[in-house]
Amino acid sequence: MRVIQDNVAEQSFKTWFVPITPYKLENNVLTIQVPSQFFYEWLEENYVQVLKKAIDAVMGPGAKLAYSVVVDQGGGSGKAPMTVNLPNSKTGNKSNQQGPPSYNSPFELRNVEESYRTSQLNQNYTFDSYIEGDCNRLARSAGMAVAQKPGITSFNPLMLYGGVGLGKTHLVQAIGNEIKQGPQQKFILYVSSEKFTNQFMDAVKSNKIQEFQNYYLQVDVLIIDDVQFLAGKEKTQEIFFHIFNHLHQCGKQIIMTSDCPPRDLKGLQERLLSRFKWGLTADIQQPDLETRIAIIHKKMEEDGIYISEDVVEYLAYSVDTNIRELEGVLISLIAHASLNRAEIDLELAKQTLKNIVTDIETEVGVDYIQKTVSEFYQVKVAELKDKIRKKEIVVARQVAMYFCKEYTNHSLKSIGYHFGGRDHSTVIHAVQTVNDLMDVDSSFKVNIEELRKKLKMKSI
Repeated sequence: MRVIQDNVAEQSFKTWFVPITPYKLENNVLTIQVPSQFFYEWLEENYVQVLKKAIDAVMGPGAKLAYSVVVDQGGGSGKAPMTVNLPNSKTGNKSNQQGPPSYNSPFELRNVEESYRTSQLNQNYTFDSYIEGDCNRLARSAGMAVAQKPGITSFNPLMLYGGVGLGKTHLVQAIGNEIKQGPQQKFILYVSSEKFTNQFMDAVKSNKIQEFQNYYLQVDVLIIDDVQFLAGKEKTQEIFFHIFNHLHQCGKQIIMTSDCPPRDLKGLQERLLSRFKWGLTADIQQPDLETRIAIIHKKMEEDGIYISEDVVEYLAYSVDTNIRELEGVLISLIAHASLNRAEIDLELAKQTLKNIVTDIETEVGVDYIQKTVSEFYQVKVAELKDKIRKKEIVVARQVAMYFCKEYTNHSLKSIGYHFGGRDHSTVIHAVQTVNDLMDVDSSFKVNIEELRKKLKMKSI
């Protein structure tokens, strides 16, 4: 092994030579045991000269090498595997046997649960139904490139990351479905990291680890969702590391999702993290206003419903956290309208949002803040949304914007929308103005504190 270690990279040595065990030495022929036919073929294609050099150095120039492949027979303890010699090795072992050797390939799907056999893809997740915007353009473009040439582009692995509900699962499954429609018959497998872990644990309990690994080595396109949940699971990471290596070195496509970029993943082995960075890492951000509006229109088209543009804009401005929440609001809105036989108008939209949108969990939403501030300053709510520039109204408007920024999860653009469609820069100016006035005007600061108490009482 020392000769081999001196002639190959450290990681290649760990991957391809550490698993080898000597089987027998007979008539100057060393038989080594390898885990699979694929393993044998890879050694023969890539490391034949290194092996020959090692054999010559240790046993002399006349020595030869043979292989023995472990074949899982299933149902036993695994301590007495059947082994099959693979003759005609390039390293020198010859055989009089005519034709290819007969053996039971460890890559056959033997005793594999039916749930393992399917791609596990949702056919509704396609590129056509995935709305493109500035928030996801790079990820979508990379996904389309991978779908057209899986395993051939430099985007291998393709790692997509972003927060909850931003469409990562939709996009990676769209890639899988697109490849599935292609001319080549590809074995595509989508699996969550949780399911992968559970399958591995079941394999350990039933002593079928080799069968588990061999199954995954057959995959042409492996899509694994939420890899951050592999954190802390050392044995699962170990098996995934070897599967990753085999697939990548065979030109198979690997696609992964995570809630953060590889550099921020905790509890994962460094050697895994380094491999995650080999290809392309692309983020998916919160959808911008235009994308949210496009998503609503797409949903309307799919469901065959009509919603007026003022309601569409209200929903798009109000729900700016993620796509999943936006779709949930739409489903609830349609359900309310259907059950109550009511028209989908602005009032119904506001009532629906009160029960769903996170910034109204404490019941301190934009509407309540506007109402409270307008009563305190004795102005009308409508005046806060109007273009009126009277000093007392401008102050009340700025204070209301300030509290919306403090008490809600609305973006600056969304807050501006609720005050007559003002720009986000107006909201920034309002917040800064209120902060500056509190520093120089003690009576103004007292008013702000009194309003804050009213709002806090509402949130209790």
